[in-house]
Amino acid sequence: LVTIHRFSESGDSWEMHPLGDEVVLCLSGAITLLQENADGSTSVVTLGPHEYAVNPPGTWHTADVAGEAAVLFITAGAG
Repeated sequence: LVTIHRFSESGDSWEMHPLGDEVVLCLSGAITLLQENADGSTSVVTLGPHEYAVNPPGTWHTADVAGEAAVLFITAGAG
């Protein structure tokens, strides 16, 4: 699944993808990913334009945005 989302405010929910990695590529603005890993550890990753991060399978995540940002998501599924 490949999508582009434009953010004007922080996320209000968490999500997790059990079957594969999710690549998060910031196209414009800035976004901060909050991740809770399967082992219970947490990560905070701030991305600017042309920077990316990966949400591994089983990682709960949400995003904080100050201002506006455009983000490309590439989410693996089954098969």
